[in-house]
Amino acid sequence: MKIFGIAGWSGSGKTTLLTRLIPALVRRGLSVATVKHTHHNPAVGDAESRALAAAGATEMMMASPRRFALIHELGDEPEPGLPDLVSRFHGIDLLLIEGFKWAPHPKLEVWDPDLGKSLLAREEGSIAALVTDAEVGGVTLPRFARDDIQGITDFICKFCNL
Repeated sequence: MKIFGIAGWSGSGKTTLLTRLIPALVRRGLSVATVKHTHHNPAVGDAESRALAAAGATEMMMASPRRFALIHELGDEPEPGLPDLVSRFHGIDLLLIEGFKWAPHPKLEVWDPDLGKSLLAREEGSIAALVTDAEVGGVTLPRFARDDIQGITDFICKFCNL
């Protein structure tokens, strides 16, 4: 399993980019999974699974003929680190990690200057390329336009030897 990330400030377009990249990667015959980091309390599962969690269940698995999902309630436990989360994945070609901008895995930075936030690539050495429609001075990393899904897909595949 190869690991590659999509990082950037909130509102920069990370999820939008992922929803366009994943089909392009799957068309190449790759199995792809994602980990998304959020600072919000994600609403996962149906009302029944939320009721089981509220009743005190630590883990709930929902299964159907088309998918299953495992939800683990942390309670007072600390948030697991990225290595702990990654260790739960098996049998895939590429794990795309959204967020975790300061973790050491290689990643693309999605940058929108209109957000008024700094360019992560200037201080984070794990950034391998930029995705932005803006001109960026002083950074020698490869740069892709937001709509260059083919170029971004080619870059990730080459970078990860897929």
